[in-house]
Amino acid sequence: MFNTEDFRELVLVLISTPIYIVFIGLEIFLSNRKKKDFYSLKDSTANVYLMLLNMGLDILMRAFVYFILLFFFTKSVFIESTIIDGSLNRVFTNPILYWFALFILEDFAYYWLHRIDHVTRLFWSVHVTHHSSSKFNLTTGFRSSVFQPLYRFAYFIPIAWLGFHPLDILFMYAVTQIYGILVHTQFVDKMGILEHILVTPSHHRVHHASNIPFLDKNMGMTLIIWDKLFGTFQAEDDCDEEIEYGLTTKQELDMPVEVVTHEWKTLFTDLRNTKGIGTKLKILFSPPGWLPGDDSHTSKALQKEYWENKKLKS
Repeated sequence: MFNTEDFRELVLVLISTPIYIVFIGLEIFLSNRKKKDFYSLKDSTANVYLMLLNMGLDILMRAFVYFILLFFFTKSVFIESTIIDGSLNRVFTNPILYWFALFILEDFAYYWLHRIDHVTRLFWSVHVTHHSSSKFNLTTGFRSSVFQPLYRFAYFIPIAWLGFHPLDILFMYAVTQIYGILVHTQFVDKMGILEHILVTPSHHRVHHASNIPFLDKNMGMTLIIWDKLFGTFQAEDDCDEEIEYGLTTKQELDMPVEVVTHEWKTLFTDLRNTKGIGTKLKILFSPPGWLPGDDSHTSKALQKEYWENKKLKS
């Protein structure tokens, strides 16, 4: 007898897919009608291709991830096991508290996953794919960090250890991903009081901007409170420049393979040109832009210089 939990993510896909189709279709229509250059066929095709690569790797990793999380899963105060019709089932002692706590913990874990992806050269080489498009639209949310499934689960191990079942952890991540995709739009303006609580399209436009004041800002998936607590928040109207999307180093990346590998090539070149294991490790785990004896191209250094110059001009 199959447990209904086996079908939860399938149901989620069946619900979310028509939502994506409707909203993307509407955004394309509005983009054309308002003569906005928000979409291109080549860019959107690359986004879908990268999503499929990410999904394929995620599926291949699923059994491994499940058993790793199950290894760390401990007896939970929220869950009681019972046998129903010969099958092992889980009964939640307090389902509302369980799912709310899981949502908060998972969003918190994702914030740190995302932040470390931005401030560590090794992981930025994975995540840079998501930021490599000069377009910003709903399909940009599909432009996945292809190799992230290889290590993402490590951030969820503490959640399993705290007593949250691996199946529920994976399901909650899938749920929050839907929201994370829908904030990739330029057609939704400020959202009132929600701006103080949620990651809104306005906040996420900042995150994808290549303007210096906006680099490495607004890392949250669903809640913006983590950015406000840990000093990575930036409001969209704090900069008087027009937002430019993509990477700080402008380059045309036509082939999907090139999109995935271009930063790795640069990283390996820097490692090859550097002597000493210690220095090589520093390159791997220092922020993007850092090289031995030169940190002037890191986002923090660029932002410090930017705000100092702005202060002098005012």
